[in-house]
Amino acid sequence: MKRWLIGAAAFALIGGAALIVFTGSASAQYTPWLYWTLLPKVQMDLIVGESSGETALATIQDIASYMRDRQPEEWAGTLWESEAMMIRLKRYGFKNAELIKYPAGEAWDPVQGSLWEIKPGLRKLAAIEDNVTQLAANSPTTDVTAELVWVGRGTAAEVEAAKVEGKIAVTEGSMMQVYNLVCNQKGALGIVVVTPARGTNDLTQMGWAQVGGMRRPGGGQGGPGGARGGNPPGGNPPGGAPPAPPAAQASATPAPAPKFGFQLPVREGEILKQRLTANEKITVRVKIVADKVKYNTEVVTCSIPGSDQAAGEVIFSAHSFEGISKQGANDNTSGSAAILESARILKTLIDDGRLPQPKRTIRWLWGPEFAGTGKWVGEHKDIMSRTLCNINMDMVGEWLSKNQSFFCLMRTTYGNPHYINDVMENIYRYVGEGTRERLQNRSTAFKVPVRIVAPFGADEPFWYSIETHYGASDHEVFNDWGVGVPGIMMIAWPDRWYHTSGDTADKSDATQMKRAALIGAAGAYTVAAADDAQAIKLAGEIASNAARRIGHQMVVGLEALNGANAAGLVEAYKTARTYVEGAVINEKDTLDSVLELAGDKAAVGAYVGKMKTSVEAVGAAELAALQAHMEAAAKRLGAKPVVLQITDEEKKAAKIVPRPTAKVTAEGYGGYRKFINEVSAADKAKYAYAGEVSNPTELQLLVNGKHSVLEIRSLLDAQVTRKSTIKGIINCLTILKLAGLVEF
Repeated sequence: MKRWLIGAAAFALIGGAALIVFTGSASAQYTPWLYWTLLPKVQMDLIVGESSGETALATIQDIASYMRDRQPEEWAGTLWESEAMMIRLKRYGFKNAELIKYPAGEAWDPVQGSLWEIKPGLRKLAAIEDNVTQLAANSPTTDVTAELVWVGRGTAAEVEAAKVEGKIAVTEGSMMQVYNLVCNQKGALGIVVVTPARGTNDLTQMGWAQVGGMRRPGGGQGGPGGARGGNPPGGNPPGGAPPAPPAAQASATPAPAPKFGFQLPVREGEILKQRLTANEKITVRVKIVADKVKYNTEVVTCSIPGSDQAAGEVIFSAHSFEGISKQGANDNTSGSAAILESARILKTLIDDGRLPQPKRTIRWLWGPEFAGTGKWVGEHKDIMSRTLCNINMDMVGEWLSKNQSFFCLMRTTYGNPHYINDVMENIYRYVGEGTRERLQNRSTAFKVPVRIVAPFGADEPFWYSIETHYGASDHEVFNDWGVGVPGIMMIAWPDRWYHTSGDTADKSDATQMKRAALIGAAGAYTVAAADDAQAIKLAGEIASNAARRIGHQMVVGLEALNGANAAGLVEAYKTARTYVEGAVINEKDTLDSVLELAGDKAAVGAYVGKMKTSVEAVGAAELAALQAHMEAAAKRLGAKPVVLQITDEEKKAAKIVPRPTAKVTAEGYGGYRKFINEVSAADKAKYAYAGEVSNPTELQLLVNGKHSVLEIRSLLDAQVTRKSTIKGIINCLTILKLAGLVEF
């Protein structure tokens, strides 16, 4: 994970009509004597001092110190994660804390599960009493005695040679892939997997596993398993689901009866592997008792009301359930505990009168990933209409040095430009740069200028990284086109125990929890308490950061030119300019977002306008630099310098400005998809765009009534390597127009 350390520094002096821009070398150099936040220092010191990493860590330990099997009374009442949150919120004085239950369906509940060798020896190989993760989710009630057979990695050839019918296959391949082959197609009674899960850093951990086609109930899209990427290849309409199989085909091939899966950690499984590969005959007995129990989607929420209920809200989110059947300490009890601690910090300071009541409401939300957050957001469109931004925490408690991690800030995309990115980056930088010992300060009393360490936590630097957007967590509910609330994610990555039996509380750290909680609290309070002076201060911060970000895009463009040959120079130059042009548009849009904080729109707007002029000047300077580099590249390659000319297609695209209709948000989270699904198949075929739009989901967000189709192409191309065509963008927009979601 890299920080954005390469770029051109730009400083603008604005006075009347005078504008002078200086561009220089890398902006990585920091000022060792200056550490600042958007909040006044006294307020930041109060938030830092009040934060308790130990309190947050204790919440993780109470909820998810080990992998546990839920008991009947928990299924019949309230799940422990929700109950633990409610207990603490009431203790902290949140009289408006609320637990909401939505009927959700049935969950798989393992009651008993064991795998015993009965010949030639008598020994237990696996049992849920040792670790509930050893039994794959969805394994049915089973009582069977059979021989084990080794199938290697589970390739078709290995399975064919092993003759698995009527036996139990043992593999070191993928649980789901090998299960489908050996159990669904070749007649094996079940499967036992030996897997290293997350490499070889912990030979006793096992990845969370399931058999059959069902997901673990209660979870969502599963943390960092994949980024938001729009639609799968093949041209499904933007936001639309892949087509279901024909009914006749589905009925002709009924789903096979479920069979069981066990898994062994590498350290123990290697012994079994050696015995089987030595052709030892091993007979085992499998005994499983598994129920299906009804459960609820449980959402916990609370708030600190603002002094002006019409001024908007800031919403924290964290999924308190990674799955109903299996739990994780870092994923994501840590995020739940961190936003809980941010709630305690702000509630305490505001109730004591040490921090003024903010103008805007701050709200907290816990629930199952996507399932709970999406349900609550969908039912509260009125709150969403006045919500300014979302701060989502997912896997924030990792002991950074133990996990070899960075604490990452995942920004919004260009489709949701917002000042929350710069607010959070400001505090990340304050904690990260202030808590490291600097050579320049070695002779001063404070070698570490703003030491932020939990009394009983790790005393180590704060390794952080400011990143481009990544989805796959609850901030995507807010970023959804039908919701329209910009959301960022705080996450530690990599996590060496992610989605495994090793995701227990001993991998978390009090210092990291303290830092995560105070960053969130400070960020939310900065927005909630902002006045006109703060809005102006924030706009200046954005403009400063914009110079660095645009400079980074210039470097990316330079590299495109450096790698071009004579034949590809024109395309490389277009691409290089697109990176800068898209970044400039995004930075100007970000500056515009500050106006929602302003009381005096005219005064703040005038300042924002000057900052936008500064950003335009930085972009112009970087484009001039790219032109100079292109000319040097042309000379080196023996080619003519590129003279770009706008095409007729581009001229037309520059005149088309799509805007969203009220139908986009009318149905709330994801509701617009039904309108897309109603577009006829003939129209979808006529206006196909498969392979011509890099990210249809992002394209939707870029439709704001200001961006032309030509600008939308730049904004798409500046964010990804795969390029979009004007034709594809127009076709995609035409589908949305036919759905009643977009007007030209």
